[in-house]
Amino acid sequence: MEKWFNVGKIVNTHGVKGEVKVVSSTDFPEERYQQGNTLHLFTPKTKEPISLIIESHRKHKNFDLLTFEGYHDINQVEVFKEGILKVQEDQLQDLDEGEYYYHEIIGCKVVTVQDDELGTVKEILSPGANDVWVVKGEKGKEHLIPYIEDVVKEIDIEKGLIIIEPIEGLLS
Repeated sequence: MEKWFNVGKIVNTHGVKGEVKVVSSTDFPEERYQQGNTLHLFTPKTKEPISLIIESHRKHKNFDLLTFEGYHDINQVEVFKEGILKVQEDQLQDLDEGEYYYHEIIGCKVVTVQDDELGTVKEILSPGANDVWVVKGEKGKEHLIPYIEDVVKEIDIEKGLIIIEPIEGLLS
């Protein structure tokens, strides 16, 4: 069975020439949205994904704006709204040591160096200089863990385990 990984969500059209607004969820927008790359669009209205070849990419405010080969009119891309852009597992690139895909981190159990269990990574936020992991505990309490060297001490993807050393005030 094929594995698919989210790259972004088409939230709207932009202009009349087939450009779409994408809220990106990829770690590598420059590479994913490179001219000539293929993305697969999943919409609630279609059973099979639609393969789209990127014609152009540019940033605008907090969005990535894309056009696709063969789609040069707003009426053609209007149906893409709310669709999810994905890539297949074989389109993932190898990462350097110490780098991880979001899907590898989400779902990992987080414990402190003192072996206190905090919960599971449910979401990753990218607000600025570093990612922030949303860790949800068993009782529903959420912890926001910055992905920085001072805090994250060990990541074991095979075991699904992350060990952190909380800095003062982090868990209060």
